[in-house]
Amino acid sequence: MFKLLIAVDGSGHAHRAIDAVAKLAQSSVELEAVLLHVSPEPIFYGDYSANTIQSIQEGQLIRQNKVLKEATNYALARGLTISKSHRATGVIAHQILRVANDLAVDQIAMGTRGMGSVGNLFLGSVAQRVVHHASVPVLLVK
Repeated sequence: MFKLLIAVDGSGHAHRAIDAVAKLAQSSVELEAVLLHVSPEPIFYGDYSANTIQSIQEGQLIRQNKVLKEATNYALARGLTISKSHRATGVIAHQILRVANDLAVDQIAMGTRGMGSVGNLFLGSVAQRVVHHASVPVLLVK
């Protein structure tokens, strides 16, 4: 079985990545999809109470659960088999690569905002980092 990790963030770009994987599933070997949502590690400036930090972390978990639930429903409606959903926190590209490695996936799929080289120069690109460091093929969907 071909195992494919789909990185999702709740955007239309992520939905297009799910669509592309669903098309692959219809025309190829049996495919197992794994969804992943990564929240960036919050950056705190100044003094925060433990309650404030816990509230921020709880908010991130609620957001991750919502994104994963919506992505799962979207993928299932397109005929994909979702074996697992994962959540992670940290540097997004590193976490995508770590989970892909931990799960021994055959490919990574993700949407890209398609900002081009000028946008990447200023903002960096998760997709660019994943492609550069991945040990498996990466499907980028615009």
